[in-house]
Amino acid sequence: MSIEVNEYILLVLGLVTLVIGGELLVKGAVGLSVKLKISTLVIGMTVVSFGTSAPELIVSCKAALGGNSDISIGGVVGSNIANLGLVLGLTALVFPIVIDKNSLRLDWPAMITATVIFYLFILDGVLSMFEGITFLVLILGFTIFLIRRSIKKNKSDNSQEETGLVPVWRSIVFLMIGCAGLAYGAEWFLDGAVTIAKKYDVSDRIIGITLVAFGTSIPELATSVIAAIRKQPNLSIGNLIGSNIFNILVVLGVTSVIQEIKINQLVLTWDIFWMFGVAILLLPLMIIGNKISRFDGFVLFGFYFAYIYTTIS
Repeated sequence: MSIEVNEYILLVLGLVTLVIGGELLVKGAVGLSVKLKISTLVIGMTVVSFGTSAPELIVSCKAALGGNSDISIGGVVGSNIANLGLVLGLTALVFPIVIDKNSLRLDWPAMITATVIFYLFILDGVLSMFEGITFLVLILGFTIFLIRRSIKKNKSDNSQEETGLVPVWRSIVFLMIGCAGLAYGAEWFLDGAVTIAKKYDVSDRIIGITLVAFGTSIPELATSVIAAIRKQPNLSIGNLIGSNIFNILVVLGVTSVIQEIKINQLVLTWDIFWMFGVAILLLPLMIIGNKISRFDGFVLFGFYFAYIYTTIS
């Protein structure tokens, strides 16, 4: 069974573009957070997570409109598992991540709440337009709350240094180019991977929770690892938790408004519990020592590997 070389070229080109996009996105996000007096955690939870989750939104909408609900739902659920298991695990292995108290008090509870609401909505086997609108209203309110809260807090905190930072307009340009690089890089990588998988007759659900999930999580991986290396742990953890919230509330929200999504029973009886599992596992790892250590990273990566192995075996 022959496979075109073009698919492999797309894989390599996608990865290179992702690395460049991630570097620019981190640089722009850090500059913007200081200039606007918004914490890097909030920037990671909003602007960066929105940018890195763009591939999930594109893939999910295309899949739903094409009648491939398994890829749409599988991509989001698998991506959320990959974000915390694979991406956060690998990031912590590269550079341990110190946890901000706001991640424990606000961000993690918000992620769990979104996951619970998602689970309750899909119990009837369908994600409807009304439920999608509810998701979008929730994310709008949460985003406004985060930004206003951060601005209010930073008005009384003048510890941030602005010396040597690039102008706001340049930070915004970096963000835009970075987001575009991540979106195109992920799409090229994903197109190559899915084309190869389909030639080997891999099912839509397996493609969704593995290749699509991994491919659409690569922007988070590139951004989080680069943020960790640049010693911006809040940006890294904020990006991942924010991306998981965004995937549920925006990606599935927009997709279900455009096209009602039917839920595969295996998602309800298998995948959703792994998604809950990795989210719950994250809490004690964040609390103990107030950081995600290299050992914690190994645990998270092992969890993800166990999920993939038991799912495809």
